[in-house]
Amino acid sequence: MKYALSARNQFEGIVTDITEGAVNGIVALDVNGSKVSATISMAAIKDLDLKVGDAAVAVIKATEVMVGKGDLCLSARNQFPGEVIAVEEGAVNGIVKIRALGENVISATISMAAIKELGLTVGSEATAVIKATSVMIGK
Repeated sequence: MKYALSARNQFEGIVTDITEGAVNGIVALDVNGSKVSATISMAAIKDLDLKVGDAAVAVIKATEVMVGKGDLCLSARNQFPGEVIAVEEGAVNGIVKIRALGENVISATISMAAIKELGLTVGSEATAVIKATSVMIGK
């Protein structure tokens, strides 16, 4: 279920939970045994006719992915540990690719300063961090 989008991160999964609020809801997807949380509007949940058990896709822009190392205690619901499989260096920013969520690859666009400060190299361990409000859901 890949779409022609500029967002590099598209992960297929199954809706496992929907928590409804007055304006927004939290949709949980199971992606290869890992939970991906998305905070989206109740209008979007209804427009997509989302239900537990539905196939759906989580879509995340690479610029919305943070990268950390070590034990992280953060409010961000989505923290996916994995292995760095590629680092593409640019003048100011670079792209770090982390294998996580099963065999999926999460792309993160972060500063070259952060890449160097964190010592992100191919083979190193890192955690992709994504706020639930940065996750879009498609069906």
